[in-house]
Amino acid sequence: MGKVSWKPGTMVYPAPAALVTCGSSPEEWTFLTVAWTGTVCSDPPMCYVSVRPERASYPVLERCMEFTLNLTTASMVRATDWAGVRSSRQYDKWKETGLTPLPGEKVASPTIAESPLSIECRIKRIERLGSHDMMLAEVVNLRADERFIDPATGALSLAKAGLLVYAHGGYYSLGQLLGTFGFSVRKKPK
Repeated sequence: MGKVSWKPGTMVYPAPAALVTCGSSPEEWTFLTVAWTGTVCSDPPMCYVSVRPERASYPVLERCMEFTLNLTTASMVRATDWAGVRSSRQYDKWKETGLTPLPGEKVASPTIAESPLSIECRIKRIERLGSHDMMLAEVVNLRADERFIDPATGALSLAKAGLLVYAHGGYYSLGQLLGTFGFSVRKKPK
């Protein structure tokens, strides 16, 4: 195995390119792009986002102690990138990106209508880590785009959503299915 020189920013990739919405009322609703996010527990369902304290949305997240994690797709790549490099201190991100806020069902923060899956969360704890603070949160509600729900089973399938991921400065759309969970140990039909 080759040796790689380590530098800050060399991390585990790919990571989801997600939009985090926050705010307690439509007048303050805003969002930011995060790539450092993921599931940390299934029972109770919990996830995290890591955010730099200097981000404009950070004080809103800290005060409201809730957010909505909105997955993104290939069709949302421009808005996702734009929201990551522009600040809500200078711009109305909703207007500039054309994304549509929808009121949350269990939290005050909105969901994004264009997102295939929006995960409403309540922050349980903020861990101050260094460049970023990790916001550990309990999942309290899901809003899924009807196109990705199997009407027969009610199961969610995001395989065809073209989910967006981020790796070393680039955005990629998830593509070819290589297998399903447990395929490597299933008995082959005779």
